[in-house]
This record gives sequence, structure tokens and C-alpha cells, in this order.
Amino acid sequence: MSIESVLHENRVFEPSETFKQQATVSGMAAYDALCAEAEKDYEGFWAKLARELLVWHKPFTKTLNDSQAPFYKWFEDGELNVSVNCLDKHLSTQPNKTAIIFEADNGDSKKVTYKELYTQVCQFANGLKTLNLKLGDRVIIYLPMGIEAVVAMQACARIGLTHSVVFGGFSAKSLNERIVDAGAVAVITADGQFRGGKTLPLKAAVDEGIGQAKSEHGYEGIIKVIVLKKTGQEVTWNANDIWWSDLVAGVADTCEPVMVNAEHPLFLLYTSGSTGKPKGVQHSSAGYLLHALNTTRWTFDIKPNDVFWCTADVGWITGHTYVTYGPLAMGATQVVFEGVPTYPDAGRFWQMIEKHKVTIFYTAPTAIRSLIKAAETNLSTHPKNYNLSSLRLLASVGEPINPEAWMWYYKNVGGSRCPIADTFWQTETGGHVITPLPGAHPLVPGSCTLPFPGIDIDVVDETGKDVPWGTGGLLVIKKPWPSMIRNIWGDPERYVKSYYPIDLGGKTYLAGDGAVRDAVTGYFTIMGRIDDVLKVSGHRLGTMEIESTLVANPLVAEAAVVGKPHEIKGEAIVAYVVLKGARPTGEEAKKIVAELRDWVGKKIGPIAKPDEIRFGDNLPKTRSGKIMRRLLRSLAKGEEITSDISTLDNPAILEQLREVVK
Repeated sequence: MSIESVLHENRVFEPSETFKQQATVSGMAAYDALCAEAEKDYEGFWAKLARELLVWHKPFTKTLNDSQAPFYKWFEDGELNVSVNCLDKHLSTQPNKTAIIFEADNGDSKKVTYKELYTQVCQFANGLKTLNLKLGDRVIIYLPMGIEAVVAMQACARIGLTHSVVFGGFSAKSLNERIVDAGAVAVITADGQFRGGKTLPLKAAVDEGIGQAKSEHGYEGIIKVIVLKKTGQEVTWNANDIWWSDLVAGVADTCEPVMVNAEHPLFLLYTSGSTGKPKGVQHSSAGYLLHALNTTRWTFDIKPNDVFWCTADVGWITGHTYVTYGPLAMGATQVVFEGVPTYPDAGRFWQMIEKHKVTIFYTAPTAIRSLIKAAETNLSTHPKNYNLSSLRLLASVGEPINPEAWMWYYKNVGGSRCPIADTFWQTETGGHVITPLPGAHPLVPGSCTLPFPGIDIDVVDETGKDVPWGTGGLLVIKKPWPSMIRNIWGDPERYVKSYYPIDLGGKTYLAGDGAVRDAVTGYFTIMGRIDDVLKVSGHRLGTMEIESTLVANPLVAEAAVVGKPHEIKGEAIVAYVVLKGARPTGEEAKKIVAELRDWVGKKIGPIAKPDEIRFGDNLPKTRSGKIMRRLLRSLAKGEEITSDISTLDNPAILEQLREVVK
């Protein structure tokens, strides 16, 4: 597959000498040396890191077992405990250091030290032990964002339970699917949650999900539901329910950790495909933790005095790796936030950075773009009104960041002094695979730059052959790496078919994204999911490039591009656009459509002009901020929406986006 690359970004931002001097990986020579070390002795590179960074109960002697590829095993004869690596190891050196600064939806905040967090984890783990759960039993965690969510995950890891976190915005149906597929034996939840000034139920969805699992699948494996009293709202009480407070009443505040094999499943995290049932991505203990820790160390360049804030919910992989595991394994201080970026107004993120003196800020392009629109609409929420001088590093996650959104983030949030780590990775990779190391890489807006040291990643055609730099193709990882997905839970055939297609040799990981490497620097730019590559009159175009071009127009805050069948061109381009001002109608809408089509034609070429442009006050997003492109594809085709939209933050927007400007 060759995808035409049509954007050319010439702006380059070098890390400052001040930043480089104090960086853990300082300068391109240091980065190149790490990559050369991995190239020379790949297994030795990872083994050295594993021995340096992790606390082992039983040291490993075998680094990589590829005898049953692509079912790879790393450090397989070693034993350790993940919770020990995140908590116990800090007790002798920094027990009183703040581990978590929690800010609630209403603005209240509290802090817990490493010693206090350790105690809470041990108490909850001891409570779980009274339920007679077995090593490797699966436990569903369906909690609001907060200290207790981290405690629950760490407690499961401490006694060898495999957790599966379900985002608190998901429906009873989603819970039902995950309970049954994982074969879960317990659920940890809360009566409800606070979000955007509202009180929302959680326990009710658990009861409904367990009921559906029983009625639809005959599944009766849930033996206990643990309920955190969070909001005080009334809940239905069942025979197998127990309050969190009752579970931990009178238990010891120390808990002997259970040592597990390096390959022991630490967690399952379900990721939805466009079709079919959700996939239970299975991650190991040692390999996953190694990469979570090391990417936190090198990508975020964390120092002892940093205050790190990743805005992701623990229901997503970003919240697993860069809230629950990576920062704690590094011994960092981090902010954990319960609320949303627009409550009580769209200045909430900036107000919190100022309040908690955040130094490293990690958020999603969708959040950035929505806050750009808010700042343009209500100047009082603009970052310039807040003291953001504590910041020294910005980062982006979730999808490629458009160059103009990158520039706004760089200038208005980072004061043109903070590098931006534009990180590319997936639920399946466990941690960053392409990212700038901020003290080493010159930055190019819209590019995630170069592979993380030790990750062998490239762009190939459909036969697995490398394509020339400057030519788009399929993004692949050519060698196994420690934090890789181990399996799709209970479905090894789907695992192989999804990620290791025989056309690529059966041992090359297919990321599912199109990408291009810059013809001179080799820098990577992600061009969108392979499913979203459009074939227009014989030309393959990445949706991301058209979206970036639209967002570069001064009128546009956000854009999403999809294709729909066209009898002559193969596919027609449909663009959904959110303007910085009000949604236009009538003649004004027609005028802006013509202007935007001409803009795209001028910047890319006539072939990329959208056939349709539709305007909305927003785009359909999950509660985590992800644009639901599958819904946009259905709208473009004029189809009825029959899929689950329970995670949609703004369902009313769908009818707006059906309207085609004539």
C-alpha cells in the first residue's frame, strides 16, 4: 500500500540548551548511542534495562523466548511483584514524598504520600484476600477516577489478581460483555461518580450488567461486588455486595506481596474494534512494567521535583501506563483529576496547572482542539490568563496532533519554551513506540519524530517490503519488544490474524496505521488508521492530512474526515467541521464550504477537496475525548446508527452532522 503524503512541514524547534543540559537523554548523539546499543545486541539491551530498573524476587536468566512466535515471552523464568516495584521500593528512600495530588470535580484536593498509598493498597489487598480469590482470577474495576482506582489496581497486582478496568462512562452492556469474556469473579465499583457538576450512577450499571451476563449468557461467576461509598446516593443492595469500608475494616496495614512469573497477566484491557466483540488485550507483568517505567523516565524526562499530570482516565491504556504504573514506579509526584476540562469552565486545566505547579502536562489533541475553540469563544478561559510558568514539558497522546493545534499548544500553553512530546503508541504496545526524547530530538509540528530506543519500527508496503522515505505505507514493528500485547484473551487466532498477518511473514507486528517517513530526516508522521485511508480516483490519501489542512484554516477549530462510496471516484471525501465561531447556516454555510474547499485544493491539490462539508457545534466523542469516526462513517453513508453509543459524550450532535450543506 502506497499512501500519498501531501503535507510538507518545514518548521523545526530545537530543544533549548538549558533543557538539553539537564535532560536524562541529552542530544541526538546520546539518542543515537542508545539505538546503536539496541541494534548491536537487542536482547542484551532489554535485559540490561530490566536488571537496572526492576526489583526482582527471582532474577531471570532467559531474556526472550521466540520459539512459538508470535506468542513471545520475555524474562520468563524471573519472578517479581509489580506493586513492590511501584510502592515498597520507595519506602526506605522517600516514604513521605507526595505520590498523588487528587483534585475532585468540585475543586477540593488532597494529597497522599508513598507510605500512605502503600498502606491503603495493603489494606485493600488484605480485604480482597478474605474473598478467597485465586492467583490469576480476573477482577473488573469500574470506578471513578481517583486515588481508590489506583489503590484497587495496585492491590490486585499485589496479590496476583488480573484486573480489567472498565471506563466509568461505559454502559451495562459493555460491562456484561467484559464480565463474560474475562470470566470475572468480582467487581469493584462505587455507588456513583461526580462528573462535570453532575452525580452519575455506577452501581446500577453493575447490577444491570451482571443481570445481563446471567440472563443472556448464563454466567453466574461473580461472587462479590465491592462498593465504594463515593456520592452517598441510594443503591440497590444484593446478597453478594459489600461496602469497601467494611471490606478493609480491621485488616492489617501491611500485606505480603505475591511473587508472580514475569509473564503473569497483570491486566486485560478491552479495546473496541469497528466490528465484532471487544478484544481483551492481555499484558504481562515484567515486560509491561519495564516499558511503563522507562518511557516515563526517558520520554517525560522525569526529575525528583517534577509534578506530572496525565489527564487520562485509568479506564484507558494511557491511564494504566502513565497514571497507575509508570509514574509510581519512577517515584514521581503526580496529579490525578476526577473531572472534565470544561467544568466549571474551559479554563479548568490551566487553573489546575497553576494551582498544583504542574511541570509536565500530558493530554490529548481532542482536548487541546476543543480548548482552542473555547478560548477563542470566551477569552477569559484562554491560557494566557493563568500562570503556567511551572511547566517545562508538554506531551500529546491518543491520536496525531494537527500541526496548527501543536503550534497553539506550544505557544499558548508552553510559552514557546516547553518541548512537546508527541507520543505514538497503542493499547497493544503498552507504552510509547515513536516519540521525541525532549532533550534530544528537534521537534517538527505534527510529527512524532523517531522510534523509542529499542523499538524496531518502520513503514512497509502490503508485502512487507520497506518503502522509500517520503512514501506512505503500513506502520509495522519488526522485532518483539517487552511491553507488547501477549494475546487476545481467550482468542489466540484473532490475535495472530489481527496483528501478525501472514502477508507480512507472520512475525511482523501490524500497527493498523498508515505512516510516512520524512525523505530527509526519517521522522515519522502518522496518516491515520489504515481503515481511514481514502482511495479517491486511484489516489490513496490519509485522512489525517486533510484534517490537518482544514484545522490550519483560521476559521476551523476541529475537523474529522471520512470516506463514503462514490460510483465514479471510488470514494468521496466527507469532512465534519467545527468552527471557532457559531455553526453557520444558509448562505453563510455555503460561503464557508466554498472557502474551505478552495483552501484544501490550494494546500494539497484538487484531488483532496471535500465533496461534502458538514458543520456541527462539536464532533461525536467518547467521554475520554476520542472522536467516534465509525459513527461519522455511518452518518456519511446515510445509515441508521444501530451500534452502542452509550459512551458518546454528546449524542444530540449526531442529527446536526447528518445535515449536508447544499
